[in-house]
This record gives sequence, C-alpha cells and structure tokens, in this order.
Amino acid sequence: MQHYTDNPTPRQLGFAMPPEWDEHAATWMGYPADDELWFGNLAGVRAEYADLVRTIARFERVELLLRDDESEQDARRRLGNDVANVRFHRVPLDDSWLRDSGPLFVTRPRGNNPQSKEHEVALVDWRFNAWGGKFNWQNDNRIPEYVAQFLNMSHWDRMEVLEGGALDIEQGVALTTRSCLLTDTRNPTLSEDDYALLLRDFLGVQHLLWLDGGLENDHTDGHIDTITRFAAPGVIVTSTEADPSDPNHATMSRNLALLRGMQGGQGQPLRVVELPLPAQRLEGAEGRLPPTYANFYIGNGFVVVPQYGDPNDEQALDILRGVFPGRQVIGLMSRQIIEGGGSFHCLTQQQPVGAVWGGSED
Repeated sequence: MQHYTDNPTPRQLGFAMPPEWDEHAATWMGYPADDELWFGNLAGVRAEYADLVRTIARFERVELLLRDDESEQDARRRLGNDVANVRFHRVPLDDSWLRDSGPLFVTRPRGNNPQSKEHEVALVDWRFNAWGGKFNWQNDNRIPEYVAQFLNMSHWDRMEVLEGGALDIEQGVALTTRSCLLTDTRNPTLSEDDYALLLRDFLGVQHLLWLDGGLENDHTDGHIDTITRFAAPGVIVTSTEADPSDPNHATMSRNLALLRGMQGGQGQPLRVVELPLPAQRLEGAEGRLPPTYANFYIGNGFVVVPQYGDPNDEQALDILRGVFPGRQVIGLMSRQIIEGGGSFHCLTQQQPVGAVWGGSED
C-alpha cells in the first residue's frame, strides 16, 4: 500500500471515480451512536437504520463501522439473523454520514489496459471538517485512512475539504452546487476553475456542472445529493417544489431551468426528470428539515428511496421506477433519520468492484 499526495495523480495513472450504478463490492456505513446528535431520537433512528442495513445486505456486503460495545450490541440485536452479509468494524466515530466522511473510490482498467474488462480500485482521502466546522469531526476525518489500511489499498491524501454528497458523478461528468463548494469554511482560496482542475486530476471529472443552491436549512450548505442526481448516462432526476410560497420553489425552479440548458460530456442534451419534494413541511429541533426523495442510494440491482409518511411518497417511487427499470426500487421509512439532516445516500458510501490496487505498476 502506498500513500500519494499529488504526483502522480489518479488521472495520470488512468483512475477516475465511476458512477454509483457500477457494480459494488460493498457499501460502507457507520452506526448511529450519539443520542444528542439525533435530538433524543436515537432509538427511532436506529430502528430505521437497521432496516436500511438489512435491505442493502440482501444485495451486497455491508461494511459497518461501530464506535463502541454498546453500538455493536445494539446493531447485532436489531439485525438479528440478518448479519451474514454484514462485516463489523470497531472504529472511533463522531457521526454516521459516511457519504461525506468516508473515502471516494476511483477505478481503472486492470494494468491501465483499456482492453481489460477487470478493474483496479484505489481511493482518495479528502479532508472532512463537518460541513465547515458545524460539529465534531476529528474521528470521522480518519475514516478513509482506516478503510485504506483495512483493504491494504493505495490512496491519495488531499488537504482540500470535499464531501462525497457535494458531488454526483456519471462517466466523467459531475454535478455540484456553488452554495456548498464555494463557502469560505471549506476551501476559501479555490475558485470554480480551481475545483474543475482538482476534480479532473483526482476524480477524473472532465465536465463540472454547477447549480446555485440546495434545500432550505440544509446544514451541508446545499449538497447536490439532496436535490439532483444522475440516474443513468445522460439522465438526471431533479427535485421540484410546486408551491410558489415555499422558499424551495425559487431555488428548485432555477436549478431546473439551468439543467435544461446543460449538456452531457459528449455535448448531448441531458434528459431531465422532475421529482417532487415531499408535500408536507417537516420541522425538527433546529427548524425546518430537508426531506427529499433525491437522496436515494443505488446498489447492486436495487435503489432504496427515503419515505416520510408523506402524500408524495408513492408518486416519488413511481417516478424512480420509471428511470431505474432494471432495479428493484424500494421505499423505506426515514422519518426519524431525517431529524439528523440527511437520509440514505448521506449514510452510505459504495466501494466499486475491482482488485485492490497496491500502488505498483504492471
């Protein structure tokens, strides 16, 4: 296993981040443990979380991080006999949002041979600072290093702050938001052009598409994975709000207009599918919550979609079944999980299928 900083870059070695719908070796997750962070809702959160773990483990292995004995005992009790495809890891954790604190995996054809049908996998360890210093993060910032050591996987260590939920990637094209990446609490010296170069070199992003903002009162400052997602090559699902009096209406309408004018990596128009936000306004301990159906997670043969007991729940599932015809689209409750500000995509990080790259060239 080797550590790199910037020479050679993943791009120079032929690596790029694959789309989420490529086959997974595993899904990495972190078990909820802090009742204060969940505003006294930890038991309800864990019940929904266990359903999520159980569902994913039907299709692929779950690598589950647990911070102490109590967490492991609780997880084993809730999962019961459904642990055959779950591997437990004892790791110090501050929080559970592995999409943002976990590593981002990159792949290339084996031996960097374009003719190879097999892949090699490495990872990039970005700095995590809890969305601009909003919560504790020191333990979570160490998660990618643990993953790299456990897998014996070579990786790149970066000093830039970057959360996985801030990007959605499809074959060299990435979506993001200005409201998140351009905050002065992440990388205040980086411009849009700087990000384009950084993401090209370390994740293989050839085309970076910018939207302006995300949902009201989203503590991530508007992560793209709460509003707009790639569902297939050239196909984008984006959140909409029909009520003109809702503060999300103007932002989502602006995003929709921008997306309709954008092009994919080959210059083709994007197919844009509208996905309504939940109809009911949800309030939590810190004001309005950001429930969304766009925070789905794509796995091996399935898509798991958050549900809130909302009138729009079934409509959202029907729309997503239309854009994922080859996968089981599964709705699971996330009414307690959303109290923490995120949902299923925020809680998961996919590891692509491929041989672990140890750093040596064939």
